[in-house]
Amino acid sequence: MLKKFVYVIYTLFMFFVSAANAEAKICRYELEDFWDKIENNLKQTWNGGTYDLYVPVWTWHNRLFYDKDKIEKYNEEPWGIGFGVSRYDEDGDWHGLYAMGFKDSNFYLETIFGYAYLKNWELDNDGDWKGGIGFTASLTQRHEYSYIPVPLPLPIAGLSYKGMAVQAAYVPGVKNDGNVLFTWLRFELN
Repeated sequence: MLKKFVYVIYTLFMFFVSAANAEAKICRYELEDFWDKIENNLKQTWNGGTYDLYVPVWTWHNRLFYDKDKIEKYNEEPWGIGFGVSRYDEDGDWHGLYAMGFKDSNFYLETIFGYAYLKNWELDNDGDWKGGIGFTASLTQRHEYSYIPVPLPLPIAGLSYKGMAVQAAYVPGVKNDGNVLFTWLRFELN
């Protein structure tokens, strides 16, 4: 009886170890596929994209999260410039690599560079108008951090007409910090 019990326990143990091992292999392959897809998107965008000009135009501090005296001190005209390369994939989704420099909310220089992705939907029959939502995985440098690059993953949205686009990212935050909508124009140069 004891031998049968040990055999059942051993069999169950080996079943769970095998299942866990198989799950680990599946996760490892899925993770490898994920990184391969990212690498492929970056390479295709860098090598096969169009050149872009970026013009930061508006920084809106969400009035629901800011005191009036803070709003009055902040810059909401982040004029600057940026350049990048972007492409549309076979599904019509947009991929971009970019770098921008502009005046931040405190009138200091801020730089940001990264990768952006928008899942697009065509808004007209000709495909000239597109709207999309997505994300950017970026690094920013600000005076508060001694200009040390800080990761800044953000949600973004955009509306484009042929080679022009209005795009925006929302920076989440807390009371009197963050909660900023950053908007820029993007123009295809070629």
